[in-house]
Amino acid sequence: MSDARLSVLKTYKLYVGGKFPRSESGRVYEVTDAKGKWLANAPLSSRKDARDAVVAARKAFGGWSGATAYNRGQILYRIAEMLEGRRDQYVAEVADAEGLSKSKAAAQVDAAIDRWVWYAGWTDKIAQVVGGGNPVAGPFFNLSSPEPTGVVAVLAPRESSFLGLVSVVAPVIATGNTAVVVASEKSPLPALSLGEVLATSDLPGGVVNILSGRTAEIAAPLASHQDVNAIDLAGAGEELAKELEIAAADNLKRVLRPQPVDGAHADWSATPGTDRMTAFLETKTVWHPTGALGASGSSY
Repeated sequence: MSDARLSVLKTYKLYVGGKFPRSESGRVYEVTDAKGKWLANAPLSSRKDARDAVVAARKAFGGWSGATAYNRGQILYRIAEMLEGRRDQYVAEVADAEGLSKSKAAAQVDAAIDRWVWYAGWTDKIAQVVGGGNPVAGPFFNLSSPEPTGVVAVLAPRESSFLGLVSVVAPVIATGNTAVVVASEKSPLPALSLGEVLATSDLPGGVVNILSGRTAEIAAPLASHQDVNAIDLAGAGEELAKELEIAAADNLKRVLRPQPVDGAHADWSATPGTDRMTAFLETKTVWHPTGALGASGSSY
């Protein structure tokens, strides 16, 4: 009897609304490594898939934005724990996707996990940085507090398949937004594997939705969608970014233009700061009377 056996090849699927559908179009495309060797077939998302992802993200927004910031931090940290447990898988996928040695891929994966932990720690602190009491002339408390923008479409970086991906997804959901993520067209497998981690974490279904396929094809309906509140153009080239920005203007979307770090040879390992969190926050300001002022100028 021969010991030969058939390989069990992995079928990658989309991650939408906490479930793993194939593209409704039934299409797939070949994903290859840096040397052109076939790795897998990834779903080729359609415009309908993009619309379904927006519906899922909108449905999840109320519960996720209404959760306490502390609870969101706990959930993000739990995701980091699970990523650590699947570290070897991601090292292999990143090495194949980006043509890196195993040691360099491991450094990228470790940085991505650390980045996720970093954003988990920010969930209950960002309000202290961008909110607070405002001095006003009159017997009023004037308090500003940040609130999430809503459903954010995120075009993941093209070259940094995992660290770049985490760097654009984590800040969006850390602040209470929900996300529709378009994975790197060339290297979508680490992103699709992230969906498997999110599905088995405490993250509610629909908070993050992951699509793979042709970036321009998926991004166009997201940019013009009336129920998408903002879009991060990290993974868009100059020409596509301009087209999407014009489409996004129709319903006054917030647009985060591609940054210098988004380029092909960008260094995503640098400390990111708070810019990607504050890009998708609105400021709510509340006035409240302090009561009658005494001789000292205060009733307290």
